[in-house]
Amino acid sequence: MRSAPVLAAAFTLALTVTGVAEAAPAGHGHAQRVCSVAPAGFAACNAWLNTDDVTAFAAAATPSGLGPADLLSAYNLGSLAGSAGAGRTIAIVDAYDAPTAFADVNVYRAQYGIPALASCTPSSINASTTACFAKADQSGGTGYPRKDGGWAQEISLDLDMASAICPKCNILLVEGTSSSFANLGTAVNTAVRLGAEVVSNSYGGGEFSGEASSEGQYFNHPGVAITVSSGDSGYGVEFPAASRYVTAVGGTSLKKASNTRGWSETAWSGAGSGCSAYITKPAWQTDSGCGKRTVADVSAVADPATGVAVYDSTAYQGRSGWLVFGGTSVAAPVVGGVYALGGVSGVTGANTVYSHTSSLNDVSGGSNGSCGGGYLCTAVTGYDGPTGLGTPNGAAAF
Repeated sequence: MRSAPVLAAAFTLALTVTGVAEAAPAGHGHAQRVCSVAPAGFAACNAWLNTDDVTAFAAAATPSGLGPADLLSAYNLGSLAGSAGAGRTIAIVDAYDAPTAFADVNVYRAQYGIPALASCTPSSINASTTACFAKADQSGGTGYPRKDGGWAQEISLDLDMASAICPKCNILLVEGTSSSFANLGTAVNTAVRLGAEVVSNSYGGGEFSGEASSEGQYFNHPGVAITVSSGDSGYGVEFPAASRYVTAVGGTSLKKASNTRGWSETAWSGAGSGCSAYITKPAWQTDSGCGKRTVADVSAVADPATGVAVYDSTAYQGRSGWLVFGGTSVAAPVVGGVYALGGVSGVTGANTVYSHTSSLNDVSGGSNGSCGGGYLCTAVTGYDGPTGLGTPNGAAAF
């Protein structure tokens, strides 16, 4: 599945929901992938459940994990979140149905004092005078696909992160019939057709020879910010993060610190990165280590051990309520929310962040695998693979 080898010593085994052994980053607590590993032509969601004490997380009166105030503080967004984003629509694209998504996201918002989302339809979402929620199938209708518990948890994660970063934004959930690239790509096109200015995608799968055609068919939407998680299995590239038409979002470990910022970040060992095997290097990307597209562009918190609070009532695998999640599935909607706060002006792929590097927190330290010690798998000063140009410091780069 990977286009580059993964350093075996960097990983320990965890059990996936299907009972198949899957790599989980060592040194980051216990974590479990919530979506099955994807076969060729399909994507897996990039959410990882922190399993250190799931029962305690779910029952706690005060949720564990980072909440909206933490994220807004860490990424210098507090002043914007109270005033920006109104009238803008963030689309969340995932596979399968989450029947309780609307109710669950409003539980999250109530917990943190964020006004509830109103209910609206996809056709009316951009006319709403208050932040609202709409749901559509991949064609824009109401023929929702079957429920899948793992993807439902992914959906809750994505909705909660969009709410945390851009509480005034509308949220449009578009559900693919399956996790095939074709169905998820169709859902992206539908989200754009329905008026989304930001489209967040927290999934990926192995690169394939026809992906250059697929990226043009599904992700080439100038003026729309499309964020994609870079992957959770360490050094190696996934699609659609490899697309030149998207912002590939890597991952960090985010911790409070006694410095001026109040936070510190290092590369998360699970974040995907490296050189695409097929996609042409975009003009705005100038690193010398890849002849083709390099992943990632920017990053945000992804380590399950420094993960975020999420509310999901699906009762999947006997787990529901307040949970703690990591994975680059967290980072993609976080950065999508920042794009919405920033206004999504002049966006084509990740072009704007490369011309506003001073508005990012540079991340150095940490690695996601073995690439000879170079920047493609090691966080260094300036650009690197696991964390890209860095993490948001306000929204000026977006």
